[in-house]
Amino acid sequence: MLALVIMRKTAFANGEFYHIYNRGTDKRTIFANSYDFQRFLQSMQEFNSIDPIGSIYQNSFNKLQLRRPTSKLVNIVCYCLNPNHYHMILEQRVNGGISEFIKRLSGGYTKHFNFKHKRSGVLFQGKFKANHIDSNEYLLHASAYVNLNGLVHKLKDNQFHSSLDEFINTAHKEICKKNIILSQFKNRNEYQIFAKDALKNILARKELLKEMEDLLALEN
Repeated sequence: MLALVIMRKTAFANGEFYHIYNRGTDKRTIFANSYDFQRFLQSMQEFNSIDPIGSIYQNSFNKLQLRRPTSKLVNIVCYCLNPNHYHMILEQRVNGGISEFIKRLSGGYTKHFNFKHKRSGVLFQGKFKANHIDSNEYLLHASAYVNLNGLVHKLKDNQFHSSLDEFINTAHKEICKKNIILSQFKNRNEYQIFAKDALKNILARKELLKEMEDLLALEN
């Protein structure tokens, strides 16, 4: 029987997948440079532990003591970090795993960002958003949307970081648990073709929506 943790209108269940996303408060930039991107990626890895680690600085000493690996709160399936928002697909592994992971990630990164950029206060816009991915078709298309989200927003390669390279390049550093996606394709190239085709459909729908909004604005 699946264990459920109720949060807002979303019931987070162990073994289920969720599209998680949030943006900077007042739509502000949350990744100002490549160091910020790398710090957030490091935080995604280090804070994903059942055992509390304190800060990343404190955890560096724990690593020197050769602590045994601990169980993860979530499986990270894919991600995209854009200048003012992020997307992830997460699979919850333990009760409360998603909520605890995002709490640690957001809190730790906010402390880093505020110190580095000499600011104070909240960085993210309220509670993170979560959509339950309730079918395999939804999971596949959501992975394409997240992996290619920087292109959805027509950003240049150096303006965002996503897990697409990890999906299509075997030499890329491992952060994601990709097998649930890649095992459904003959090879990585086939997935890349699928993702790019899905992106075309996403962009076409966005353009159609914009046209409809423009027409409605003319009629009002």
